[in-house]
Amino acid sequence: MGEYRDDGQDSDKFDDAENNENDNLFSDDELDAALAGFEKEFTDDAEDPSAQSDRSVTDELDRMDFDEELAGLIGNKAKVAVLITRLISADLLAAFCQISDISADCVADKNGAVAILRNLDGDAPESAAKDLTNVVSGMPAVLSVNRADKLVSTLYMAGEPGQKFAPPVLFATTPECVEDLMLGITNVAALRSQGTHVVSTADFDREKAIRVIADYTHPRGRGKSSIG
Repeated sequence: MGEYRDDGQDSDKFDDAENNENDNLFSDDELDAALAGFEKEFTDDAEDPSAQSDRSVTDELDRMDFDEELAGLIGNKAKVAVLITRLISADLLAAFCQISDISADCVADKNGAVAILRNLDGDAPESAAKDLTNVVSGMPAVLSVNRADKLVSTLYMAGEPGQKFAPPVLFATTPECVEDLMLGITNVAALRSQGTHVVSTADFDREKAIRVIADYTHPRGRGKSSIG
C-alpha cells in the first residue's frame, strides 16, 4: 500500500480558503452597525407623519389620475361637455346655470354664450341640459359631449332631447372656442390665460343670480331680453 504523507500543503490550502471567506464577511461590529442603521431609518419613517402623509397623498393622486383616465377612456366620464346657447352674456348664462344648480364656467361670444360643465360623471351633462332648458322656459340649448373621443351634440328644448348635429355643422355655427374645447386643444385655464372673460357659477349665489337675470330681462334694465 502506498504511504500517506501529510506535508502540510492541504492544511495550508484550507486555511487560505477559510481566510478568504472570512475576508468577505461582515464583522460582528459591522453587522450590528448596519442593522442599527436600517432599524433607525425604518423607525424614523414610521415616526414621521409628514413623510407618511406625503407618500399617502402622492399614492392617492396617482390613483385618482389613473381612475380619471380610465373613466374617460371607457366613457363613464365625459372628457368635456358644453352647453351652447344664443345668450349674449356670460354673466346671464352663469346666473341661469346657478339657479338651475349647474356648476360651470361660462364664456360669451358673438355667436352665443357657452357653459363649460364641471360635472362630467355619468349622465350629469344630459341632466344639466334638461335642467337648464326646463328652468329657463323657451330657451333652447345644444349639449355637446365628448365621451371616449366620440362627439355627440344634441338640441334640448323644455328638458327634452331632439335633433342631433354632426361636428362639422356644429362647429360652423358655434363660438370658435367650442371646437377647441371639444377636441381637447384648449381648456378653461388656457382660455383665461389668453385673456378670455370667463364667469364661474361659483361666484354667484342665488340672490346675485336673480339680480343679474332681472337686470337683463327688466324693461328698464340694459335693454331688451337677452334670451335668444
